[in-house]
Amino acid sequence: MRAPWRSPPGPGAGGHHQFLFTLAQGVPFAIALAVLLVELTPAHLVYSGPLLVATPALAAVTFGPAGTLTAAGLALGVSVVTATYNHAWGGQQVYTNLLALVLVTTAGVMTSRAVRTRRDQELGQVRRIAEAAQEVLLRPVPARLGPVRAASMYLAAETGAQIGGDLYDAVQTRYGVRLIVGDVRGKGLPAVRAAAVVLGAFREAVHYEDDLVEVVRHCGAALCRDAGTPGAGLAGGEEALLEGFVTAVVAQIPDSPDVQVVNRGHPPPLLLRDGEVRPLVPALPLPPLGLEELISGPPGRTETHPFLPGDRLLLYTDGILEARDVEDAFFDLAGAMEALRDRTRQSFLEGLRGALLRHARGRLADDVAVVLVDRID
Repeated sequence: MRAPWRSPPGPGAGGHHQFLFTLAQGVPFAIALAVLLVELTPAHLVYSGPLLVATPALAAVTFGPAGTLTAAGLALGVSVVTATYNHAWGGQQVYTNLLALVLVTTAGVMTSRAVRTRRDQELGQVRRIAEAAQEVLLRPVPARLGPVRAASMYLAAETGAQIGGDLYDAVQTRYGVRLIVGDVRGKGLPAVRAAAVVLGAFREAVHYEDDLVEVVRHCGAALCRDAGTPGAGLAGGEEALLEGFVTAVVAQIPDSPDVQVVNRGHPPPLLLRDGEVRPLVPALPLPPLGLEELISGPPGRTETHPFLPGDRLLLYTDGILEARDVEDAFFDLAGAMEALRDRTRQSFLEGLRGALLRHARGRLADDVAVVLVDRID
């Protein structure tokens, strides 16, 4: 979860590694340029031609086959230019260097292709495992739940099947239809673990707690309890524990024409009625789950809003609000809902997905989870 008002993160380990990788990619071309400068200046008394053989070998480490061939072509061009400039054709060294360049290029291309094939196979396996795990963690919401019809949508910020920190669920209970949408602060395995803990606590508590606040309290207690167990931070360490809070909104839709909401630091649900969108902003803002020590008074209260037949309710994560266009403007979710107001649920979600991806030019800054609920007669 990344809020729009949060300042961009400073350079970390990821940025440092990316800098080193980019630097390594430039080494083969720097060698070719250095050889060219040496051979075309009075310093050509030092024969630097054999250094060009290292160009395709180094390119094979950081580039694919196409990049290796490009580096080899550059090295070959430098060899031809310098040999012609220095009248070195006919000498054994030139032809030996060219032969070595061909052999190293061939080996580099074959190695690079083999490494890429193996990496693609491993990545495909990881994606299949991630997709299966995500289907277990985030089950599609049922199309019909008591007095409502529902639909869900999940969009990953990265290409391929990804498990992130967004969570949602909808369950029909004796108290009514209960829903949760949440977003874990953080990424990676700690975020997945926190999402699983909150969903597990929610799926259990919704069936025996008549008070919606108690359901939310169970989710927060489970998160705090899990954070204190050994290995809870996994690879994230202490920082993952400190940042592992979860914003969440929990809603209950009884048979009566209203909706009850408990919001813990999450973007407010949007209610679409008669073509107009109204946010269900909490009267008493509360901190996210996992930060219960910041609550000095009661653990919250349930707020009730009218939810009439024909109304449409949208619960979502803030990834949809963070999407920016070329002018750095945020996505207008309320405007998109009003434009799609006459569509059915699936058509509405498909239109919302298309509008979001067009706005963000196909690149999302964060995962997006959406649950859509229509009140029926």
